[in-house]
Amino acid sequence: MAALKLDTKKKPMVVVITGASAGVGRATAQAFAELGSSIGLVARGRDGLEAARRDVEARGGRGLVLPVDVSDAAAVESAATTLEQTFGPIDVWINNAMLSVFSPVKEMSAEEYRRVTEVTYLGYVHGSLSALRRMLPRDRGIIIQVGSALAYRGIPLQSAYCAAKHAIQGFCDSLRCELIHDGSNVRLTMVQMPAMNTPQFGWVKSRLPRKGQPVPPIFQPEVAARAIVWAAFHDRREIDVGWPTVKAIVGNKFAPGWLDHYLARTCYEAQMTDEPEDPTRPNNLWEPVPGDHGARGLRRSLATLELAALGRPAPPVDRTRWRRTGGAGRGTVLTKVPESIARRVAALAGAGKLIQNVQAMIAKSPPPLTQTLFTKGPGREPLFPSQGRAIPTQRWSSPLLLQRHV
Repeated sequence: MAALKLDTKKKPMVVVITGASAGVGRATAQAFAELGSSIGLVARGRDGLEAARRDVEARGGRGLVLPVDVSDAAAVESAATTLEQTFGPIDVWINNAMLSVFSPVKEMSAEEYRRVTEVTYLGYVHGSLSALRRMLPRDRGIIIQVGSALAYRGIPLQSAYCAAKHAIQGFCDSLRCELIHDGSNVRLTMVQMPAMNTPQFGWVKSRLPRKGQPVPPIFQPEVAARAIVWAAFHDRREIDVGWPTVKAIVGNKFAPGWLDHYLARTCYEAQMTDEPEDPTRPNNLWEPVPGDHGARGLRRSLATLELAALGRPAPPVDRTRWRRTGGAGRGTVLTKVPESIARRVAALAGAGKLIQNVQAMIAKSPPPLTQTLFTKGPGREPLFPSQGRAIPTQRWSSPLLLQRHV
């Protein structure tokens, strides 16, 4: 396939992010702003959008607030037109807006399924169509679909969300084949995410007896933002972020029936905290919850927690070692772990045993205490090649495990 074609000479880049008011979308807007980008901020909640615009401008970018429900195709198209009239041609379109309902299937309603599908799946379709109408005549640009490990492996209590993510994955496969057939330089990538610490678990509609949470291990939204920015500069079919994502996708290929039973036993409790849920709290299924909810969810202080596995405060970031896993010809993963953990792992024999024990320890520790970078096989391309731009890699501090599909 041809190299990724972006108009890197034109500054700033013009980026559209749906679901930009909070969570992964908010963190991604902040990340692109540090590159001096002009960003169209698309979401329903104006409070969060205005706060996101302030974030973008404080980091050196330009932001345009576009209050839109992505289930409305005409509104998405109008927002795209407004953005190009303000900032110029769109270089990167990121579909990220989503809704979910935490509930057993037997308690769901048809209206709830329809609403989640209209936003989480059709919202991506509407955004992609608006992007293609502009990118195809110019023969350049990239569409990034923010996916999930759940695009390949459904779990209980989130059937509507899982189904929508599966639909996005199938849509991307079809669209990608058509772009290749047409010889287009417009590129499409899907970034599959692990469990993320976002505000959605405080506003999602839920029928669970206790407050919901993502299935651990949980990563900060800045991890997702790093991967999305990386995807904008690299031509990859799919990107899996986090070892849990790789495990879920690959494991489901080999043992889907075993996973059915495993998730039936473990995934109910794993998606709930110990705190009782308030059945009267507002949710965002039909209307946005007022206020600015930021990028991170309730687990804002993970970086200051103690390592559960070691029973003592986390060591400084600079007290680390690099461990390499993976073989020649495959993607290489460089894993940065606290030195105390590295010493325990160093004596283990065999690459398989090494990665198994490293990941077991990492899973027990707060996500910000580990940092992993992806490199290619031979040549070891760095995670953030400059591509003619000064990308401030020293500002990134969250963990990342990036595995590519070729």
